[in-house]
Amino acid sequence: MNDLTYVQKKFINYIETIMQSNKLSHSYLIELGDSSLEFPFVLSFVKMIVCPKNVTKVASLDCGQCSICRFIDENSFLDLKIIEADGAQIKKNQLLSLKDEYQNTSLIGKRRVYIIKDAEKLNPSSANTILKFLEEPEEGIVAILLTKNRYQVLETILSRCQVLSLLDTTDIGIVDDNILLFIQYLLHPSDLFIHYKEIIETILIDKECAKKVFNLVEKIFIYYLSYPDGRDDLSFLNGIEKKKFLDYITIIEEELPKLVYNINYKLWLDSIYSRFMEVK
Repeated sequence: MNDLTYVQKKFINYIETIMQSNKLSHSYLIELGDSSLEFPFVLSFVKMIVCPKNVTKVASLDCGQCSICRFIDENSFLDLKIIEADGAQIKKNQLLSLKDEYQNTSLIGKRRVYIIKDAEKLNPSSANTILKFLEEPEEGIVAILLTKNRYQVLETILSRCQVLSLLDTTDIGIVDDNILLFIQYLLHPSDLFIHYKEIIETILIDKECAKKVFNLVEKIFIYYLSYPDGRDDLSFLNGIEKKKFLDYITIIEEELPKLVYNINYKLWLDSIYSRFMEVK
């Protein structure tokens, strides 16, 4: 993987951070540009997930000490299942077959991975079939869904996945001082509590404001994890443990979808606040 692009370097940095921090999620949605060129980066992530030596650096993969990486490249690794659309759609029977197969315990390692290509081709029927698998995964099973546009993926699926991207979508632009101040409060729970009223009145005024703010905060954290020296205005994040950023990203991705269905904004806000304050 020589001559990597800026976005590819950030993707590698981020997946390495996930593995080094032991913060592996059970489901990911990865946006791809040119899938034929970028699929090897997805496979690198898979290799780290299933590596028996717990390798956390892409450069350390394919070490030749076992045959797993070679089997993955040859699509013959028994603990990796790749599902592609059958015609114009991914069909229900394909996912039922996957669920049946993955009910059995792995005979090789501690983790199994399945990849669903073109996740936007999941129709409501096939999506419902995989939904429970995403919501209540068996221990050691990791889902990776691929798409060229996350916004074409059904919301029920999207809301249950941590989103990674190999698209250049991380240009966060000029960040308002209020957002930077909110992030500083967020990283210091006592300040978050002290300035609660101020934040409600000026930053998280209503549901729409909250959605925009937390989407931007997540984007900033992902940007910083991937490119820590990229911007002077984020230098105040230096010294914070990477694990803490991953914890906040997880909370935002789990709680933000609830905002759509939760009528009582104040209760939702109290809930996400309480989770933030538990982050160590």
